[in-house]
Amino acid sequence: MAPDSCGRDGKVTAGAYRLPPFAPGQKIGLFGGSFNPPHDGHRAASLLAMRRLGLDWVWWLVSPGNPLKDTHDLPPLDKRIAEVRALADHPRIEVTGIEATIGTRYTFETILWLTQHCPGVRFFWIMGADNLASFHKWRCWRDIAALVPIVVVDRPNFTWSAVHSPAGELLRRYRYDENNGRGFALAKPPAFIFLHGPRSFLSSTALREKRLHKDG
Repeated sequence: MAPDSCGRDGKVTAGAYRLPPFAPGQKIGLFGGSFNPPHDGHRAASLLAMRRLGLDWVWWLVSPGNPLKDTHDLPPLDKRIAEVRALADHPRIEVTGIEATIGTRYTFETILWLTQHCPGVRFFWIMGADNLASFHKWRCWRDIAALVPIVVVDRPNFTWSAVHSPAGELLRRYRYDENNGRGFALAKPPAFIFLHGPRSFLSSTALREKRLHKDG
């Protein structure tokens, strides 16, 4: 992350809302979400994709709010960015609130903006199998698949429902063998890979419920 992302008091500063450093030819994974709260499963998925595909960076895009979810009780963006940055703790994971700066609300809008403003960069969209299961509900999801290769990381209880979802069925013809991760990293979209590895049972929803129960 940029050196000015957090001040000495731990508060997030303007640097956290800027475009992270990049260079033409780099392979960068994009991992977006509300991160409410972030957990080790997010980090494990990022490191798995980084290792298997030979990514140079993974950018965590901390969203101002997921349009598909109730954001009434969503903590402030500054607070979530600070939590995400503390958990990521990796020299090749960048944490940014760039969506709040560029004013995008949907994933397609963000990816389109990044591809237009980061010439020569090869972007990959990383998501858990639970998100692939509902990917067909995302705005312009087919356009997302046409813009960037899709990296899906297996999640407990979602392996079957993900690959047999409407999006999984459509992407099947573009699926790469997961043993060919380096070849996938050179693929032109549409392209899809399903990565298996140590599966995390952690979920932000369950952690929020646990927090509420504890606070109550």
